[in-house]
Amino acid sequence: MSEREVGVGPHPEPWPDDPRLDPQLLAAGDRRNVLDHYRYWKREAIVADLDSRRHPFHVAIENWQHDFNIGSIVRTANAFLAAEVHIIGKRRWNRRGAMVTDRYQHIRHHEDVFGFKTWAKDASLPVYGIDIMPGAIPIETIEIPRRCVLLFGQEGPGLSAEAQEASEVICSIAQFGSTRSINVGVAAGVAMHTWVRQHAFE
Repeated sequence: MSEREVGVGPHPEPWPDDPRLDPQLLAAGDRRNVLDHYRYWKREAIVADLDSRRHPFHVAIENWQHDFNIGSIVRTANAFLAAEVHIIGKRRWNRRGAMVTDRYQHIRHHEDVFGFKTWAKDASLPVYGIDIMPGAIPIETIEIPRRCVLLFGQEGPGLSAEAQEASEVICSIAQFGSTRSINVGVAAGVAMHTWVRQHAFE
C-alpha cells in the first residue's frame, strides 16, 4: 500500500483573488504540514491569522543539554496555540521534532533563568513549574491561571534549582506505574491540555 499523499496539488485556474494566497503554492501545490484551511496561504498570512487568536499561556523549557524533546514541545505548543515558546539556555535546539511548526510559532530565547524570570515578572505572568518532586501540587487538582507560563526542565534532571526558585507554583502530573517520571515532551502536552480544558472553551 502506498503512503497517503499529504496536501493538495496545483490549484485549478483561474486562481482565487485572495492576497493571503501564495502564487508559487497555487502553481506547484501545497504539501506543507498545515491544516487544510491554510492550503495555499502565505506563511506570514498563516502567522497573522494565528496571532489574532492565540491563547494567553506561554511555554518555557530549559535547554542546557541540547534536549531533543524541545522540537516536540514546540510542535505541541503550536497545536494548542500557545502565545510563545521560551527556550532558556543554549540558543540552538534540534528542530526535527517540530515538524516545521516553528515557522508558525513565536519562539523567544533567554540566556539564563534569571533573564527568563525577569521577563516573566515584567510581563506579569506567573510561572508554573512542572516536575515530579516532594511538595509539588497535582496539576489535576488546581486551577491554572489563564495568563501564565508553564515551565519545564531537561529530560532526566527536571527543573534546575534556579527554575524551581523562579516558579510561583510547582505542579506534578499523576502517575500510577513504576517509572520515576514521564518524558518531558509528554509532560508538556499533558500540562498544555490541562490549560486547554480549563480555559480554551470559556
